[in-house]
Amino acid sequence: MTATIYDTPDAALADIPDGASIMVGGFVSGGSPSNLILALRRQGAANLTAMANNIGLGDKLDELAESRQLAKVIATFAIRASGGRQSHFEQQYHRKEVELELVPQGTFVERIRAGGAGLGGVLTRTGLGTSMAEGKRTLDVDGETFLLETPLHADFALIKAHRADTLGNLTYRRAGRNFNPVMATAADIVIVEAEEIVLPGELDPERVETPAVFVDRIIRCDPIEVRWDG
Repeated sequence: MTATIYDTPDAALADIPDGASIMVGGFVSGGSPSNLILALRRQGAANLTAMANNIGLGDKLDELAESRQLAKVIATFAIRASGGRQSHFEQQYHRKEVELELVPQGTFVERIRAGGAGLGGVLTRTGLGTSMAEGKRTLDVDGETFLLETPLHADFALIKAHRADTLGNLTYRRAGRNFNPVMATAADIVIVEAEEIVLPGELDPERVETPAVFVDRIIRCDPIEVRWDG
């Protein structure tokens, strides 16, 4: 299947409905699909569940909190321990207006990988004996106790790539890779903003980190510089 190339980010995600679950790539601002996030704000879908490494940490995802489009966030970093400017999401969380599920970073990526691979869950010792274990099943394996963490899957994934070809093969630039490749495996519809779109054969096959089979929609976008003032 060949990915569909769209002229604008707005057109590529116009059909995202209220209540959708959305994975958002990026680590802080690196590899974050800022153009797609801002287009989703303009589109206005509400009651969204967002899954991302962070929110309010040098990313545009917090703008969806500002516009009251988020009902729940699953993330590894969303609340500061002390000091610093509070994000819109953090303010709403403290007022109990949104839901937050904090996940250790390694567990987060493994749950996404499990969702993409069709696995039934992840066994980990991370979080045992802490509030992270509340309400979760445990299993004993060879005398060791593990938490059973359930897979993460989304209706849509918003991905940032460095280059894409017209088939949908993707390459990433340095740290911009981060969560993007694994999230591309774990969503029903994968929407990609790429800095450059080239013809098939122009990408080094040894550098393709997301095969076209995972990609549904592509938009060429200039990168947006994001600064964190927190």
